[in-house]
Amino acid sequence: MTSPRKLAVIAGACYLVTHVTSIAALVLYGPVLHDADFIVGSGSTTGVLIGALLEVICAVGIVGTAAALFPVVRRYREGGAIAYVGLRALEAGIILVGVASLLAVVTLRQHAAGAGGTGTSSLVAVGQGLVAVHDWTFLLGPNFVCAADTLVLAYAMWRSRLIPRFIAGLGLVGGSMLFASAIAVLFGAYQQVSLPGAVAPLPVFAWELSLAIFLIAKGFRPAAADRGDNVPGDQLPALATA
Repeated sequence: MTSPRKLAVIAGACYLVTHVTSIAALVLYGPVLHDADFIVGSGSTTGVLIGALLEVICAVGIVGTAAALFPVVRRYREGGAIAYVGLRALEAGIILVGVASLLAVVTLRQHAAGAGGTGTSSLVAVGQGLVAVHDWTFLLGPNFVCAADTLVLAYAMWRSRLIPRFIAGLGLVGGSMLFASAIAVLFGAYQQVSLPGAVAPLPVFAWELSLAIFLIAKGFRPAAADRGDNVPGDQLPALATA
């Protein structure tokens, strides 16, 4: 059985992987997301393909965080641990739907080049539709669902005290802000690509980064068992001796 210390390092590393890959993918997706005529253009699509690969890695990392945290968190809040695994898997699945929509744009672009550029207006409309699918998956997955799983894990960490409470508190605040922002974007209060839309995810980013660093550097707090309310006695030594 993997020790809690090793699980903490794995979870922290997975969080860092999701941050690096998601940011890099967003940069590489620039041409397809911001150029309405990308689907009928020419040139290399390697950047978009690399971005898609990075987002696949990001999705795996998202599931990896939940899988690594589950064995430890379930000892304190089993329902929260199960919910976190389910929500993280859902977030990863939604992200992959967005990846597939952009890969479809690349495929249609290649076919358009082979067909000599016929049906340009129709292809542009289809391309914009596929990009719109990606944009909605970005709102649903890394915003709505991410906010929900952040709240679930942060609350479980707050109650169990497996990590310092200021880090868990940052997750509670960040998850609430991100969820509220996602609702505002959904109903048209402002665009997702805007100053408020860019500021809202920052507390969640800070929560995940702080959590990752703490887990890698310190691991789960060994004294958490002494403060927990619902920890079976026969499971305490595993944490205390990790």
